[in-house]
Amino acid sequence: MALFKSSEERRIERDMKIRQGIRRIERAIREQGKFTDEFIGNARRAKQIGDTSQYEFIRNSLKKTATIKRILERQLLAVKNALLIKRQAEASADFATAMGTMAQEIGRLFGETDLTKTQVDWERAMAQSASMEERMSMFLDSVEDMAAQDVETTGSQAVGDDEIDRMIEAEEAAEHEKEMGRLAGLRDELAELKGQKERQGK
Repeated sequence: MALFKSSEERRIERDMKIRQGIRRIERAIREQGKFTDEFIGNARRAKQIGDTSQYEFIRNSLKKTATIKRILERQLLAVKNALLIKRQAEASADFATAMGTMAQEIGRLFGETDLTKTQVDWERAMAQSASMEERMSMFLDSVEDMAAQDVETTGSQAVGDDEIDRMIEAEEAAEHEKEMGRLAGLRDELAELKGQKERQGK
């Protein structure tokens, strides 16, 4: 194991950590979806047996789960956007490095190393300054928006009782449709068997 890591090795390590963070958030979002399914099933059972207190408790748990999922989805979006900005910055850095190398080579060939390097460095510094100001403005706007939205989470992102009830009722309707389909299938099978027996009797 090398004592000193190259800049490329450090960049790869940073990218790996970012991807790991994205995978953890995605896994947490999937888990919230599983929790939602389980809570809906429990709410249906509580409704069937007439347990009002448990139904209310589960409905509140569903609201909290839906809110957490929305927050995680926003966090995932923010990380992915930050990763895109990082890649843009890396592309700009690669361009600047290549231009610097070419400027040095041109300066060496024409014997104007100092003047060429000064001009390229100045142009690069100006381009980086403008680019950095734009990125910083985007970043600060994003941070401010997220902070404002987080403050309003309980109001603007809270899931209402009506929405939770609709989720449970939709699950009940889907289950009823499946049950009716199974019954129709059984009726068709019985009719087929009855017809076979009648044909055999003749």
